[in-house]
Amino acid sequence: MESATIWEWVGYLASVVVAISLMMSNIKKLRWWNLIGAALFVAYGLAISAIPVALVNFFIVLIDIYYLVKLYREPEPASNDKA
Repeated sequence: MESATIWEWVGYLASVVVAISLMMSNIKKLRWWNLIGAALFVAYGLAISAIPVALVNFFIVLIDIYYLVKLYREPEPASNDKA
């Protein structure tokens, strides 16, 4: 049995991080975790010369950045709590 290379482990880590992101109910946390996972997949794809993997995940990184900027620019909804 061959030992896994560092890049295989990066691929496994990326998969786990993306799976974790999909379990988030908070959209900001989901986007941050997904951004990290997609960035790891970009590195993984480039390292193993899998350009389609790198490209699609680079696109996902851009989408996550776009929505994170949009989320952080929106004002927080006002709470109707009357303490």
